[in-house]
Amino acid sequence: MNRLLALFVALVLPFFAFAADPQITLQQIANGLNKPVSITHAGDSRLFITLQDGEVRIWNGTLVLPTPFLDIRALTSKGGERGLLSIAFHPRYAENGFFFVNYTNIGGHTVVARYRVSDADPNRADPASARQLLVIEQPYTNHNGGQLQFGPDGYLYIGMGDGGAGGDPENRAQTMSTLLGKMLRIDVNGDPYSVPPNNPFVNNTAARPEIWSLGLRNPWRFSFDRASGDLWIADVGQGDYEEVNYQPGTSIGGENYGWRRMEGTHCYIPSSGCNPGDLVLPVIEYDHSGSECSVTGGYVYRGASSPRLNGMYIYGDYCSGKIWGATRNGSAVAIRELADTAFLISSFGEDLNGELYVADHRGGVHRLIDSRPLNPKRRAVRR
Repeated sequence: MNRLLALFVALVLPFFAFAADPQITLQQIANGLNKPVSITHAGDSRLFITLQDGEVRIWNGTLVLPTPFLDIRALTSKGGERGLLSIAFHPRYAENGFFFVNYTNIGGHTVVARYRVSDADPNRADPASARQLLVIEQPYTNHNGGQLQFGPDGYLYIGMGDGGAGGDPENRAQTMSTLLGKMLRIDVNGDPYSVPPNNPFVNNTAARPEIWSLGLRNPWRFSFDRASGDLWIADVGQGDYEEVNYQPGTSIGGENYGWRRMEGTHCYIPSSGCNPGDLVLPVIEYDHSGSECSVTGGYVYRGASSPRLNGMYIYGDYCSGKIWGATRNGSAVAIRELADTAFLISSFGEDLNGELYVADHRGGVHRLIDSRPLNPKRRAVRR
């Protein structure tokens, strides 16, 4: 099936099973959205869909509400890899109404800001409640990162790209005095935030204390396994390799994932002798020999409707539209293709119950379902 025909079927039919695994279906729940880039929940049945141009829309289980939950289009620089890139709700959102957004401001710099839900309407944010936590200068127009996630420890994790251009020309991902090319970890209960006292570099005067890990090129999407606390970081590659990094839930931070010394498991700068043993190599890597070009990180499935996917890390590629599932067994990772879609896969999302959703940058949001029964009945054999 060609990609145009596949796109047509995916938009017209509410269910469509793709060729890679006929038992994997993608149920469309929304379409016609303006560049969806993030999907999450607020501890209830709603889904909050972030649109790159500066809106957050609510899917209430039946439809996308016509009025945005948040509209900061006037504050947001749009286009390319810039825009409103994600939203994360405070672990005590039901009590305090706080949520956090990551966007590129009109000046082209990353802003992490806190907002509060309106007192009058749970489906509307209070635009006057904005409080900026971080403003991080971006030297170029790409590699903004953009993902926000609260970890199981209650701290806010922020994925920051290396600042852009190509090849990290100023080597920012390995420079500890900048927040670029890093995973950050902050306590949003401070004013406006504080640094957790057990962050790995708090006693290093040459390092920014917010840094949790380093050596990242563009960690566009990362997530925590809600069962184990393990962190999966999908880091978009330079020109040859895409990678996914794994950090166990028991980690104390400080990992160096290698960029720009390495792209995936391969030396980049320098071209040899790049890893004397201090780098953490990816657990998943793939090249650009096909139509793949940009990894989109997903989630470890922990829902109930697709039990055969339980414990599988599900991720995809923006250009090819393929979706894979990875299963860890000790240090080994087994990968199988789940779906070959016509989507521009910009993000995956998780609802309150652990069910997974896929965002097509062209405007659709789909729920991923494995329709196989856990214990299929055997057919009776006639003799």
